[in-house]
Amino acid sequence: MGLRQAAPGWCFVRGEVTTEIFLKGLVELGIPGVEMIDQQYWSMANDLGLTIATHGGHASLTDGLNKLENHSRIEDELSKNIELAKEFGIVNLICFSGNRYDDITDAEGIDITARGLERVAKTAESADVMLILELLNSKVNHPDYQCDKTPWGVEVCQRVNSSHVKLLYDIYHMQIMEGDIIRNIRDNHQYIGHYHTAGNPGRNDLDDQQEIYYPPIFQAIADTGYDGFVGHEFTPKGDWKAALRQADSLCQVT
Repeated sequence: MGLRQAAPGWCFVRGEVTTEIFLKGLVELGIPGVEMIDQQYWSMANDLGLTIATHGGHASLTDGLNKLENHSRIEDELSKNIELAKEFGIVNLICFSGNRYDDITDAEGIDITARGLERVAKTAESADVMLILELLNSKVNHPDYQCDKTPWGVEVCQRVNSSHVKLLYDIYHMQIMEGDIIRNIRDNHQYIGHYHTAGNPGRNDLDDQQEIYYPPIFQAIADTGYDGFVGHEFTPKGDWKAALRQADSLCQVT
């Protein structure tokens, strides 16, 4: 038995690898999900039998939900994307807290972000589309990003209290920020709607040249009863198909 897997286009579509080649390659590899591809390819992905596991829910990562003045804009963007998600079978829409600003406290950021998500939670529930708030590291890749630790994101989800507002738990980012990956997954799995992987350091293949040992992490995810997608959001060091085959082998849990 294996975890259901996906791969984002931005990581693998480069050079001679077009989106069409990438999508057909996923089918060949037996990977059933794709993430973050341009809208012009959504119908092609559907026709190939691929599930679009994630797409961006609103415009800005840095200028996000932790500002009250952004809530109307983000509500409009999310509402439109929820309708598109219904049409094309997109499972999750990614949301962002935004960066810290003007000495905003964690408590203030949590409250404002939750209030923003509350505005669209019922719409997401009605459409059966998940809104996933992404956990990102603020140490290396996204300086000042506010939703940078699991407890922060969990509290937002608890405040919103919706079956369709959860977290995108990015293992690479959370290894950088807090470690203790398996314990955090076990303790908070009910608030996690999607997972991302990558090797650390480097954000490359899940190989033996990076510090995260993925087999027990994938087993821990499976043990929670998780039935969503695990997305391999890494930049391959060499052949992209070989890198995804290697990742797939690690996901074959019992």
